[in-house]
Amino acid sequence: MATKTTNRKTRSTYNCSSCGHQVSKWVGRCPSCHEWGTMDAAGATPTGSSTPSGLTPTSPAQPVTDIDPTIANHRTSGISELDRVLGGGVVPGSAVLLAGEPGVGKSTLLLEVANRWARQDRSVLYLTAEESVGQVRHRAERTGALSESLFLAAEHDLETALGQIDAVHPELVIIDSLQTLNASGVEGVAGGVAQTRAVAATLTTLAKSTGAPVLLVGHVTKDGSVAGPRTVEHLVDVVLNFEGDRHSSLRFLRGQKNRFGATDEVGCFEQTADGIREVADPSGLFLHHRDDPVAGTAVTVLMDGRRPMLGEIQTLALETQMHTPRRVVTGIDASRVAVVLAVLAKRAGVDLMGHEVYAATVGGMKINEPGADLALALALASTASGKALPTGLVAVGEVGLGGEVRRVPDLRQRLAEAGRLGFTTAVVPDSTRGADRTTPPKGLRIIAVSTVQEAVVKIGVTRG
Repeated sequence: MATKTTNRKTRSTYNCSSCGHQVSKWVGRCPSCHEWGTMDAAGATPTGSSTPSGLTPTSPAQPVTDIDPTIANHRTSGISELDRVLGGGVVPGSAVLLAGEPGVGKSTLLLEVANRWARQDRSVLYLTAEESVGQVRHRAERTGALSESLFLAAEHDLETALGQIDAVHPELVIIDSLQTLNASGVEGVAGGVAQTRAVAATLTTLAKSTGAPVLLVGHVTKDGSVAGPRTVEHLVDVVLNFEGDRHSSLRFLRGQKNRFGATDEVGCFEQTADGIREVADPSGLFLHHRDDPVAGTAVTVLMDGRRPMLGEIQTLALETQMHTPRRVVTGIDASRVAVVLAVLAKRAGVDLMGHEVYAATVGGMKINEPGADLALALALASTASGKALPTGLVAVGEVGLGGEVRRVPDLRQRLAEAGRLGFTTAVVPDSTRGADRTTPPKGLRIIAVSTVQEAVVKIGVTRG
């Protein structure tokens, strides 16, 4: 009797080294991320049916109710603005990636984190692959970050860096930076796709196995995204973006991914000659304090994540004989300025279409939300009439093409911030009634308007 045999065919697969996409046939360009030359053979996979067998687990599975909930408790870093973005502090065993443009202050911020951590009698190891220990020590002396619990080492090889970690046994590890470490046995140069992925995977595994959180500095590309494969962002627990304007000392820390908290929190810092300092109340940086009101200025309340911040809009209009008047806009979306100018001319009788118009924000603030439309409209109407807005007035609302003033989200938080800073009058959309009506803070008078024309008339900035 013949014995029946089963032939098991094999199928080769190819994985993208940039995004991890898998295909059954080699192609020159990844169908998912559209990168060239990133498809690598992943070996042969049997296509026949077989019973899979597993290995003995290192630890048995247990009910979720038996797991200690304090394992993932946040520990304060000593910097409240950073803790705000992280969701309450640093979680043991977490991997945090801090990305930002060159010169924005990433290394200075993490050195201050190391200083605050060491002041709490907790050891921290600062591993640098971009600078020498002398350079880091000089910056630490300038910023006052000298502590016996802060250890420094300059290493370019990943395995040597792991040896430093084993020797110190720190409670916090800072790597500066991810793209400058070299993993031996991995093809490519430091900073390449394969090297960056291998270094990130090793350091993330280290954090999970030792329980010591790892803070990684990451480089960015020209478009502002994290350099290297996208899998790096999937490997780590938290991705933070540190951003700021070169012409301003203000810096913002934003969360792009956070497994332990929300991603809409914003931390504010100021770059000084002595390092990085926290800015707990950034609204004052975006307001110009003057004794006498000036025509063409208005104050609004914006939401940056969950954080309300007051900003001042300044406008100026000049008569011109040019066929196409100039529009110079700084810090505001130019298209929104054009829309508000058209609505004012058509719906409110404030015609500045034949004037050169200049609009700007104070302190380098960037306004990207439509909630500032009403303040922009009142500022332009004030410029046209030459009458200044009343002192202590803020305006919040979106302006539609029909001249209507629409409601905006988080009005309660916006009004609370305005009341806290001493403003006495708030112009808000009239549609915030019923369930949307919010109780204003004590001392803040509410002026509800339904159209731009009504707002201009009630505030008294119509032409005399």
